Amino acid sequence: MGRSIAPLFVENNGHPDRILHQGTMKNVLFWFYQLYAWLILWPLVAVLTSLFGTLAVIFSILVSPRFASRVVASTWGRLLAWLTPIGVVVEGGENAQQNRSYVVVCNHQSAVDIVVVYGWLTLDLIWVIKQELRKIPGLGIGCEKVGHIFVDRNNPNRARRAIKEALDRLGDGIGIFFFVEGTRSPDGKLLPFKKGAFRIAIDHQLPVLPVTLIATRDILTPGSVKPYPGRTRMVIHPAIETDGMSRGQMEDLMDRAKKTISSALPQQSGYFI
Repeated sequence: MGRSIAPLFVENNGHPDRILHQGTMKNVLFWFYQLYAWLILWPLVAVLTSLFGTLAVIFSILVSPRFASRVVASTWGRLLAWLTPIGVVVEGGENAQQNRSYVVVCNHQSAVDIVVVYGWLTLDLIWVIKQELRKIPGLGIGCEKVGHIFVDRNNPNRARRAIKEALDRLGDGIGIFFFVEGTRSPDGKLLPFKKGAFRIAIDHQLPVLPVTLIATRDILTPGSVKPYPGRTRMVIHPAIETDGMSRGQMEDLMDRAKKTISSALPQQSGYFI
C-alpha cells in the first residue's frame, strides 16, 4: 500500500494528525476493497468467464464467430471492468478503421490487458495467445470457438502452421492480435519484441497497428492476486503501412512499432486507490 498512500500526503499543511487520519482511512478502505475482491469480485469473474465462454460457443455456432467475438467478448470485458471497477480512456480510436485488416501489436503489463482490449478495441480480432490459456474454464473453449489461435511456444513450427491457417481465413475488417513482447512485463518497461507479428505483416502486406496500454499493471500487478480499482488508458496509434516492404526491412518495422508504443508510456505510474 505504500505506493498508493504516499502521494496523498503532500498537501496537508504540516498537520501530523491529519496525515495519520488519512493514512488510517486509506488502510481501512484498502482492506474493505480486498474483502470485496475475494468474496465478490473473484467469484463473479470465475462465473462470468464460464458463462460468457459458453455464450461465445453458442453464438459462434448459431450466428457467427465474428458476432461472438465482437458482441459477447466485448460485453464480458466491459462487465468485468465495471465490477472491478476500471475506468478506461481510449485515445486514437479513429485509427482503428472497421473496414481494414491489421496486425495489431500491443504491450503487455497485466492480465487486465485482456479485459481492456476485448472491451474497448472495437475491431474483429483473432488473438494469438499462449497454449496455457486454453485450460481456463470458459475462456479457453470460448476463445477456440471464435477463432483465436493457441500457440505452443515450445514448438515454433506448430505455432507458425496454426497462424498461417488462421491467416488463410482472414477477410476484410479482421485483424490478428499479438502481445508483441510475448509475455507480461514484470516492471512495465517494454521487453524485446518478438519477430512473428512483423514477419506476418510483411509477408501478407498488412498494416501494423501499434497499441499502448497504460497503468493496467497498477490494477493487477503480474504475479499478484490483489486487484486495485483504478484508471487505464489505451492509445491506438496511426497504422504503419507495409506496402512494398520486404523481410530485409523487418528490423526497421519492429523499431518503428516499438518507438511508437513506447512514446505513450509514462516514466512511472502509481496505484489509484
